Amino acid sequence: MSQVTSLRDPRRFGGAITAVAVAAVTALCTVLPAVAASASAPSRPDGTALAPPPVREEDRARGDHLVVTVRRAGGKADGVFEVWCHPGGGRHPDVSGACRAVERNTRWGRDAFAPVPGGSVCTMRYGGPATARVTGRWAGRPVDATYDRSNGCEIERWDRMVPLLPGLGATPARAGGSAAPHGSQGAGGPHGPAIS
Repeated sequence: MSQVTSLRDPRRFGGAITAVAVAAVTALCTVLPAVAASASAPSRPDGTALAPPPVREEDRARGDHLVVTVRRAGGKADGVFEVWCHPGGGRHPDVSGACRAVERNTRWGRDAFAPVPGGSVCTMRYGGPATARVTGRWAGRPVDATYDRSNGCEIERWDRMVPLLPGLGATPARAGGSAAPHGSQGAGGPHGPAIS
């Protein structure tokens, strides 16, 4: 009786199929890196690599550069000021102090110019109508931050950046109110004005 062997019989062809598969994978592993390398590194017909593209002028920027625009702060505090750090320079009343203020607030993984987090509990202190906008680059990252003095959190955020932002001193009194240091009592003591 003659024996008929099917091509699907793994006992007969299993070893041969495995050997062919291993040879194919080995060949691909040898050839593909060479193909990928030649495709990723452009070269001239003589085989020498091409030079990278020239550096753009905006990529040559020296150090950190910030532009500070201040409005409604009063007097010489209002205006547009430019600060270069590393090395220092620019049109700002205190370039080195401004650079130190930003450096003091720079922490790895945190944005030195981040706004007050949403949901923060802030005092209802009004620091005046002054506003500021800071744009440019710091630590290799773009900056576009706005500042105001509308409540205690915003005042504290502003004051952290003095002298990059102008120091505006004591918080002005609210309309119709008076400014007194925390914990102090007015002329009439804890219960209001004295009655004569």
